[in-house]
Amino acid sequence: MAAEKTILKALAGEKQTTPPIWMMRQAGRYLPEYRATRAEAGDFLSLCYNSDLATEVTLQPIRRYGFDAAILFADILLVPQALGADLWFVTGEGPRLSTITDQSGLNALKPASDIHETLNPIYQTVRNLSQALPPETTLIGFAGAPWTVATYMIAGRGTPDQGPAHALKAENKAVFEALLERITEATIEYLSAQIEAGAECVKLFDSWAGSLKGEDFDTYATAPATRIIAELKARHGDIPIIAFPREAGDKYIGFHAKTGADCVALDDSVTPEWAAEHVQVSGCVQGNLASKHMVTGGEDLVRETRRIVEAFRGGPHIFNLGHGITPEADPDNVQLMIDTVRGA
Repeated sequence: MAAEKTILKALAGEKQTTPPIWMMRQAGRYLPEYRATRAEAGDFLSLCYNSDLATEVTLQPIRRYGFDAAILFADILLVPQALGADLWFVTGEGPRLSTITDQSGLNALKPASDIHETLNPIYQTVRNLSQALPPETTLIGFAGAPWTVATYMIAGRGTPDQGPAHALKAENKAVFEALLERITEATIEYLSAQIEAGAECVKLFDSWAGSLKGEDFDTYATAPATRIIAELKARHGDIPIIAFPREAGDKYIGFHAKTGADCVALDDSVTPEWAAEHVQVSGCVQGNLASKHMVTGGEDLVRETRRIVEAFRGGPHIFNLGHGITPEADPDNVQLMIDTVRGA
């Protein structure tokens, strides 16, 4: 049955007449059914750790839209929590964490091997989904990349420029690199457990990779991704892996070969024509419609969707957004995007 899954075909390098589609944050606040389930859960973290409700919200966009893949409903900051960091969410503002800025904070973290007790409900969600999804739908697991996760653990929250993480890197490289090492080890364990539970491919989200420049990008974005991908493939055969070094710019070039990723996801700061010439030549690409079109809709959405499909027609491509869908998006615009892709 896996051979019939269009996402897996694209990840294996197969060019298809119609690209498969899924959407980052496709289970989310833009859907009324998601908002109802989240209200039932009580809060965001309770929703993540309730396997039955997390399964439900993962399935909602599959029922509504028939996407070609479902992505596990969870959050990249569950790994820091499993390592021992305090994690909570402030309504309207986002996540907050206890900070790691020195050796004592680092020493207080658990070893990577101890994360599973906290994360077992997430693995149960994966098992649930592997049984509940339609046979043609691929199940994607995911984790945050070490640099991106570290930026939250160091600052205690999201920041516009990841300044606290850059400062720690400059001022106490030993602690910074040891933290990245711990996150890397935990990410391998976490994704490996998702695969064992039934994930058919996994995605590594490096949402803040673009703030790493020059050698820092190679050292703190490319190298950890390379290690994670190599270890997962050593443990699980040729498990397909999508890497998303967001806003990498020219660093997208060669990222397949350097890391071993089967697919490189693209943000919308690069044009599809440029990416087809410089990135898709190395393997499958995913992307890269601007999320704003899910809000504004109309002819601009149709035109840009067709442009992306046409630009990537020459090779393996998974249609997606350049980043996650936003809460103010119109569900009807998602359907328009899907109809445009499948009718193109």
